Amino acid sequence: MFRSNDNYSSDDYGRQAVVEGTRALERTGESLSRAYQIAVETENIGSEVVSELNDQRETLLRTRDRLEGANHELNRTRSIITKMGRNAAYNKFLLIIIIIFEALILGLLTYMKFFKSKH
Repeated sequence: MFRSNDNYSSDDYGRQAVVEGTRALERTGESLSRAYQIAVETENIGSEVVSELNDQRETLLRTRDRLEGANHELNRTRSIITKMGRNAAYNKFLLIIIIIFEALILGLLTYMKFFKSKH
């Protein structure tokens, strides 16, 4: 494996292999350290996102409750307006009946004054 005419001895090759192994180990350790930092940052971002989503959920629930309340009030208002419309139509009908009745009375009085007295 090693030739005798090489400038390096087997100890030099061993030392070089150990140094290369150490460097690879250091690079791996640094890579693991960076990966750990990224994982911690990702976890923090995920926690913030979950917190914001929870806040948005609460806001949406409150908004839904307000809309349900508004819908209930709109239904109640619609019912009141319908009743008011019916009452207005009934009052209009009564006024028409009264006007017709008054016109009949006026016609009858006019008839009695001008035509009945001549006989």
